[in-house]
Amino acid sequence: MALEGTVHSINVSGGGVPKTPQGSAEVRVSGVVGDRQADLRHHGGRERAVSVYSLDRILALQREGHPIVPGSIGENLTLAGLDWTRLGPGARLEIGEVLLEVTRAAEPCQKIAASFRDGEFTRVSNRRHAGWSRFYTRVLREGVLTAGDAVVVVPAPQGMAGA
Repeated sequence: MALEGTVHSINVSGGGVPKTPQGSAEVRVSGVVGDRQADLRHHGGRERAVSVYSLDRILALQREGHPIVPGSIGENLTLAGLDWTRLGPGARLEIGEVLLEVTRAAEPCQKIAASFRDGEFTRVSNRRHAGWSRFYTRVLREGVLTAGDAVVVVPAPQGMAGA
């Protein structure tokens, strides 16, 4: 896998999970237009504006027997073909006219338990399973995204990875 991939799906909801796919979306500094979070204490805001996850990780989790699908754990963007272990704080995702910067791993909560066999939502906890978490990003450049858009990962500057 590489530092290039594609947008598999763009997922939004009126609040909470699951988020459902749509063909395209406008991305603003505040997040994906049309998406809301039910818990603003733990989600949303400029440093957590857009949540991203890996389609390849979803498929691996499905092989483990988890009923997870794109958007079911609250990610706004499901990305395919990326080496997920190469992402971390400071990495930038160029997607068409949009530029995102990873701010941190998104710790899971019980609200996504239905996506996991036996409710084991900690399967995507970075603390328990490094390299398997979703990531939060901030929006550095606004624009419109479409499913199928190319994603190019620009690694974190020296000294920022894992911060």
